[in-house]
Amino acid sequence: MIHQPPVGARDLLPLEVVQKAWINDTLQKVFGQWGYQRIVTSTIERLDTLKAGGAIEDETVIQLHNNSGGQLGLRPELTASVARAAVTRMTDTSYPQRLCYRANVFRNPPSSHHGRQLEFYQAGVELLFSGGTLADAEILLLVAECLQKLEIPNWYLILGDAGLTRSLLSPFPEQLRQEVRHCLATLDYVKLENLAYPHQELKQRATLLFNLRGKPEEVLSKVLELTLDETGKDCLNNLKSLIELVNHSASQILPLTLDLSLIQTFDYYTGIIFKAIGQTNNQLQNLGQGGRYDQLLGVYHPQKKSAPGIGFSLNVGALHRCLLSTDVLPKNSHLIDYLVVAKNPEDQREAFKYAQKLRENNNSLRVTIDLGERNPEEIKDYAQQNGIKTIVWIEKGKETMTNIIA
Repeated sequence: MIHQPPVGARDLLPLEVVQKAWINDTLQKVFGQWGYQRIVTSTIERLDTLKAGGAIEDETVIQLHNNSGGQLGLRPELTASVARAAVTRMTDTSYPQRLCYRANVFRNPPSSHHGRQLEFYQAGVELLFSGGTLADAEILLLVAECLQKLEIPNWYLILGDAGLTRSLLSPFPEQLRQEVRHCLATLDYVKLENLAYPHQELKQRATLLFNLRGKPEEVLSKVLELTLDETGKDCLNNLKSLIELVNHSASQILPLTLDLSLIQTFDYYTGIIFKAIGQTNNQLQNLGQGGRYDQLLGVYHPQKKSAPGIGFSLNVGALHRCLLSTDVLPKNSHLIDYLVVAKNPEDQREAFKYAQKLRENNNSLRVTIDLGERNPEEIKDYAQQNGIKTIVWIEKGKETMTNIIA
């Protein structure tokens, strides 16, 4: 059906383009104020590059046919591409590296979700070659400022720590640990309760882990009652310090939920992990996600030198949905400032000259020419409907202006 886009694809019409451009421009301005430089990486990547970090599965990638025999795919996220570029193309750059992006990404939906969206738009940052609490705090505070500057209503952050959760899982036998981890990642409480636990204490610990979410001080007090190894103790102390630093540094206390069951099915994140959540029409929206990945850069480094990294991506589509019910977004596509009309065929040259004169005198003006075949009343109706501010009538080398009231 040539009149329809492919299944899972969609067109963005002018007003939506303007609104999403406003979101992107606002985010890029915030990123720039924090010292982040924009990077543009290839839409197409080698399949092994995309999969090397361990967070991407084969069926997620939209693969491309390549006559040279190499396996290529459309990027499903940006972190792998930015990491590859940073350790191979930017070795002479001083550290840390603060990089930001705005780009489209592509993902195959699960086979059971035919027709689901394939193309998404993201804006995000990567803070590379810097570890520790200060870097973690910068990223969380930057996420918060982005959402505040966009005036997203009713947003909050869910914060976890992959290192601490991994430590909390350490008492479980290896096979059982993976099963518990998968239940936590997929929020499958029924399966979690029915796993084959060797003794009741481990089942109680699994249940506690599943419910370790809420106000940070309450969750941390519960964790303090558990037996932790040295790694777990260090992670706990770092997490407490991070929360205190962020809350004392922010212009207002962040809406923060601590969730130590927040974890992925794959070992990608090594430290803090977080999601930004919004709400629209009584539905929760995943506005963005991120975390610390201290093993990723070493995967792409030619000499396999590891280095710390942390970042986040914001989902422009979800941000847009949250803002549609507010007065924040532009309500019209870009207005035309002047419509220049030749009243008679012999006035057409002067109309083009006058339009060009307007543009040269002020390069921010948007000036267009009427293409004829309409009477004056139809021209005025057209201007009214399209938000044109002023009509300039050209007749015998003279111009007459009509201001259009919106």
